[in-house]
Amino acid sequence: MPKNKNTFSSRRSRLVQRAVHAGWAWVQRTGAVTAERPGRLRFAAMGTGTRLAFPQGTVFGEPWIHLGDHCIIGEQVTLTAGLMPDLDLGAEPILRIGNGVVLGRGSHVIADTTVTIGSDCYFGPYVYVTSTNHSYDDPQEPIGKQWPRMEPVEIGPGCWIGTGAVILPGARIGRNVVVAAGAVVRGAVPDHAVVAGAPARVVRRWTPGDGWQPPLRTPAPVPIPDGVTPEQLLALSELDEEAIAALQATEDAP
Repeated sequence: MPKNKNTFSSRRSRLVQRAVHAGWAWVQRTGAVTAERPGRLRFAAMGTGTRLAFPQGTVFGEPWIHLGDHCIIGEQVTLTAGLMPDLDLGAEPILRIGNGVVLGRGSHVIADTTVTIGSDCYFGPYVYVTSTNHSYDDPQEPIGKQWPRMEPVEIGPGCWIGTGAVILPGARIGRNVVVAAGAVVRGAVPDHAVVAGAPARVVRRWTPGDGWQPPLRTPAPVPIPDGVTPEQLLALSELDEEAIAALQATEDAP
């Protein structure tokens, strides 16, 4: 009995697909950059546990880039120091990234002058941080040919920068700040604030005296208690509403 051509073709396609996926996974592992396996990149400092996923975006000016410990740099992230490659930028680093920073896929950090990102900052995908902006003072000259304006950028520790946010030259973002997705930030942002919009403005802020104003609309998440095992979490996920109500009644009983 002749073999079914469609079955054979389908089996071959699955094998090819598996081979492609396995090959790409190998390429990603091999192409990742770490302190032990820097490839062509020679950063001024690259901390323990830091990893640049493959494929990398545009990276140049590495001798003036400091990366802290345990950073995760996603795929296609651009990191640059200086206006162009092969410039001598002096003795001090231009781009400093603290410990535990996560830069989401496709993000850009353009440090033509000083850019500092504090420890434990998390960036969503496609965030754009730049210390340089085009000038248009001369109405007769093409904007791209006019000398740009540069101002240092500082992002404090513990910030969350949402997807597609833009951080402009001169921005000084405080500690534990939330920048909403798509926000365009310039100027100073205080500690413990939430900013949104283009241009970004403070829409919520925490202070010791007043707490969060306006008040938060949802309760804070409850962390998983220490000592809870994955098996216990799985068992909880399988409980129905009646069983959960019975457990709650047991806890509330005197």
